[in-house]
Amino acid sequence: MISTNPATGEVLRELECVADAEVRAAVERAHEAQRAWAGLEVGKRVGVLRNFQRLLHERKVQVARLITQEAGKPYVEALLTEVTVVLDATRFLIENAYAFLREEEVPHSNLVMKTKRGSLVREPYGVIGIISPWNYPFSIPATETLAALVTGNAVMVKPSEFTPLVALELESLLHAAGVPGDVFRVLVGDGATGAALLGAEIDKVVFTGSVATGKRIASVAAGRLLPVVLELGGKDPMVVLEDADLDVASSAAVWGAFMNAGQTCLSIERCYVQAPLYEKFLAACVEKTKKLRVGNGLEDATEIGPMIHERQLKTVETQVADARARGARVLIGGSRLRELGPNFYAPTVVADVTPEMQLMREETFGPVLPVAAFRNEDDAVRLVNDSEFGLAASVFTGDSVRGERIARRLEAGTVMVNDMISCFGISEAPHGGVKASGIGRTHGKFGLEEMVRVKYLDVDRLPGMKKVWWYGYGARFRKEMEGFVDMQFARGVGARVSGALRSMGVLRGGKR
Repeated sequence: MISTNPATGEVLRELECVADAEVRAAVERAHEAQRAWAGLEVGKRVGVLRNFQRLLHERKVQVARLITQEAGKPYVEALLTEVTVVLDATRFLIENAYAFLREEEVPHSNLVMKTKRGSLVREPYGVIGIISPWNYPFSIPATETLAALVTGNAVMVKPSEFTPLVALELESLLHAAGVPGDVFRVLVGDGATGAALLGAEIDKVVFTGSVATGKRIASVAAGRLLPVVLELGGKDPMVVLEDADLDVASSAAVWGAFMNAGQTCLSIERCYVQAPLYEKFLAACVEKTKKLRVGNGLEDATEIGPMIHERQLKTVETQVADARARGARVLIGGSRLRELGPNFYAPTVVADVTPEMQLMREETFGPVLPVAAFRNEDDAVRLVNDSEFGLAASVFTGDSVRGERIARRLEAGTVMVNDMISCFGISEAPHGGVKASGIGRTHGKFGLEEMVRVKYLDVDRLPGMKKVWWYGYGARFRKEMEGFVDMQFARGVGARVSGALRSMGVLRGGKR
């Protein structure tokens, strides 16, 4: 397997794929090591995260440059959307791990259960397999891994074959921070390696990638009831109301569509603009797109880097061609930038798109901003919800109350008013979608909940007393239980008092 720089074609490193037998052996060793790791005090695992945070901060420049070299994105995006996101996610886990893992008392309101003391205990699954993508090769596996580790799990990461070096850098940092080698392991390889991990004795799988692959993983996992978290991408819509600030909304759309060359699951891939603002909005987007600088992400002036590979670029070309053929207007871009290299595609604004076009139904994952007009709020909501995806959405308006009202009607895991994409950088907020965008959540408390099994622990305060509901049935017991039910739920004080008097006999015992 060869890791290359998508901007230059430079070979960065050749690596061998981990064989199936080694995958199984690594998982076996992880099970052994996980027991000791889970047995550590929470404070010691938190201490390892503190070490990791310090080391990552010290190496922020080197890590960000490596991400740019292997994934192509501009250095500043690697620094902010990957390294900084992970630093803050680590902060969140350090601050919240103790409280999250503390036993939680469960109150008993049922009168007959008042002699019991209950609590919720959160325990690690064991070994969690993470299959991560190439578009955010550091922040996605790192945030998921850190949540799994701090809750006591071992982790096996299978990174994309396009970005293995970034994952290996994560492994180096975690081991240097104090995570035992068998507790965290990167399994370099292709699809066969991912299949081997899924077939090994892992206790849960977390996958980020395409809908098609996610469905295959879910099907295999169902065969052994393996728990899954699936983040399967999106076709995220942006709604621009006529009262939105034109300058702000157009800048947001351009950045939201083209950041990381559009290779972001939260990218703006459908933009709906209210009719009175439509033409002005298009003109502003085109003008701002003209000024964007495309090139090697290691150059400070670069704002858009290359796409990751030829196959993804062809997907973009196919969708833009389909839109053209169906009557859409390509206002700027719409072609490769061959003078820069084989993987560069011009940032593209497409107007007058319609729902049946591929560009509005299939995930694009490229630097394209498709724009359509809508009449009113109901029209916008209908257009947004007419999609198999539901990861995130955004609403731009000068009236935040109106924006929130519309946001509550949109079918998505996250809706932002007057912003987009940055929700991934809010460590307290859950990340995940509905419909074909996936199952489960990462990040925040809900992301932590995905990394643990919940056990209910119940202790009886009167161990020497037989329970009234045990055997010893009969006519008297029936009448006593009818009275007991009336005492709790009958309407009127008199009926409840009568029920209490009829149920007093249960205290005499007589259980077998």
